[in-house]
Amino acid sequence: MTTYYSNGKLLITGEYVVLDGALALALPTKFGQSLSIEPIEERKIRWTALDHQEKQWFRQEFRFTGSELQEAEGNASPEVVQDLKKILQEAHSLNPAIFSEDKGFKVTTQLDFPRDWGLGSSSTLINNIAQWFGIDAYKLLESTFSGSGYDIAAAQSDVPLTFQKTRSGNSVLASSFDPEFREELFFVYLNQKQNSRSSIAHYKDQPKDLLEETVTKISAVTQSIITCTTLTEFKLLLEIHETLISKIINTPKIKTTLFPDFPGAIKSLGGWGGDFVLATGGKQEKEYFRGKGYGTILSYEEMVK
Repeated sequence: MTTYYSNGKLLITGEYVVLDGALALALPTKFGQSLSIEPIEERKIRWTALDHQEKQWFRQEFRFTGSELQEAEGNASPEVVQDLKKILQEAHSLNPAIFSEDKGFKVTTQLDFPRDWGLGSSSTLINNIAQWFGIDAYKLLESTFSGSGYDIAAAQSDVPLTFQKTRSGNSVLASSFDPEFREELFFVYLNQKQNSRSSIAHYKDQPKDLLEETVTKISAVTQSIITCTTLTEFKLLLEIHETLISKIINTPKIKTTLFPDFPGAIKSLGGWGGDFVLATGGKQEKEYFRGKGYGTILSYEEMVK
């Protein structure tokens, strides 16, 4: 049996504008996903997905018909089946050798985190499949779900990193981000999945000069966040970042809408409106969120690889 593993991700800076060349700071998480492969004699794929409690949430068989995969027995939703089938077909097109042999595979994936946490169940899957096929994970992402690719970079990294889309390709560099005040940083799961289409649509409608100006400013904020040495400066930079993104996607800041009386700083991570936020403070600030019914709170040490 061969096993591959990829890290989950948190996008600390650069959400939305990372697509247009902003310098983004991403952190790989201690939570990720594994993918194990066992050859079988039948020419089919038996796919089983386990959640963080080792409970099966997905089971599907695919049969080979020439170079095509056909769904066979399974218990997954059609949408999930089609997504997986698309990834496998695209991986096959990038490296036909894996499925060309007269054998099949038993595949088992397992998440380290709840599926609804938003830490990268799709990106870790794509990176694991890319490792299995020996192909470029960024190309596989582009031909399936698209996106900036920062999550693939995090999947492959064991340290904080900066990610930037450039004319010559993706720039991925290890970052020195390791704040002395990390004990005063924590992550709160909001469990508020929201449709971000309106925010994305508003973002795409922005004038080119405003977008370029915001990209430049966010890149500067990212650099400052990486090098700042005090929590006071860090909180100010988070507020500046939130204000810039709030304006360009026409969406109120999460602190304004849900936590106006919170004494520390709060920053949305990734797409606004759901999953985790980054907050600053200690025991008292964590109790603030617990008092409002938010029970999933992870320290920086618990979350970040």
